Amino acid sequence: MRGPDLSNGPSQGASPIRLLQVTAFVSTLDRFAMPPMLVAIAYDLGVPLSDIVHAAGAYFLVYGLSQPLWGMVSDRVGRVRTMRWTLLLAGLFAIASALSWSPVALAVSRALAGGLFGAAYPSSLIYLGDTVPASVRQRSIASLMVGVALGTALASVGAGVLAELWTWRAAFVITGSASVLLAWLLHRLPEPALERPTGSLLAPVRRIGRSRMTLLVLLFAFTEGAVLLGVLTLLPPAVESAGSTAAVAGAVTGVYGVSVFASSQLVGRLSQHWHPSRLIALGGSAAVLASTLLAVSQRPAMAVAVAALLGLAWTAMHSSLQTWATEVLPGARATTVSFFAGSLFVGSALGAVLVAGLAEEGRYSLVFAIAAALAVPLALGAGAARRTWVRPPDERAS
Repeated sequence: MRGPDLSNGPSQGASPIRLLQVTAFVSTLDRFAMPPMLVAIAYDLGVPLSDIVHAAGAYFLVYGLSQPLWGMVSDRVGRVRTMRWTLLLAGLFAIASALSWSPVALAVSRALAGGLFGAAYPSSLIYLGDTVPASVRQRSIASLMVGVALGTALASVGAGVLAELWTWRAAFVITGSASVLLAWLLHRLPEPALERPTGSLLAPVRRIGRSRMTLLVLLFAFTEGAVLLGVLTLLPPAVESAGSTAAVAGAVTGVYGVSVFASSQLVGRLSQHWHPSRLIALGGSAAVLASTLLAVSQRPAMAVAVAALLGLAWTAMHSSLQTWATEVLPGARATTVSFFAGSLFVGSALGAVLVAGLAEEGRYSLVFAIAAALAVPLALGAGAARRTWVRPPDERAS
């Protein structure tokens, strides 16, 4: 059963796609606030940078591991209700992050905030999967990335400036307050009319385990998280290690948000004419080039070009993989999309933990060379698999 159809524009009252864009904006704002402030937080707390990188990794790890839980919860209590309650609690823990006095306290508060913010964006994707026909779904997902772009740009630039001119703690107060406000605003979002599952809570998980193609999509998401999100997380401290301030590093990373915004318009149009495998190839090529360039130099001028390429990579490849996740196993869509998002951020967290020591030593060229090496099989494998995959009959009819 379908709820409000988002493919033909706003419904009566508040526009669902606009509310989903705001949801993506707020959750992204919190997710990208920390990377530009890693050096400032380490200095303020008087600890090694690696300790703060681990705290950031804790956020991404719990963010990722929580995704499957929220998918199953939303199947039973509703998409909108899940988003509202988790955003309310996430906002409170984000504010608690501003009061942290040690790396441990920061890691715990950020991990709890991340686990709760983990419901926001996947629930938005599931909502689109429930309400938008498969034939035009990627265009709607690309539109959702406008919120991601704005959140990324504002967090990257604003958090760096706040850390430089005032205090890093203010950024978490802002993201937490915005999340609490959004939890109230989402009462305007119509709840899709869904049939509540009656089987075992783990039945969708077993279906995923039996689907080789679904497992392959999850592997692509895991690798993409390690490559794209891993590079993006370490871009600000890498730029700072080359002699720039936190504000400059944040501004450079803000180019990524601008690129996502511009690329989302392009990908939205191309998705109507290009096969998704071509979009994956485009995004994968941009990821390989971005990581290679960053391995050569971390100067601001080079980082600007890299941030622009990462924005294209994210919009072209990631939106294609996200759309695929909503289609590959329609009978377990919520759980599949949640596992997809979980795989993405677990990959990002694991990547951050594995290279934290190299980042502490300032060996960023090696870190980004490793990312470039991983990006090549990701682009080739995901593109080839998507080219041969055939959409299930029940998705073709939706």
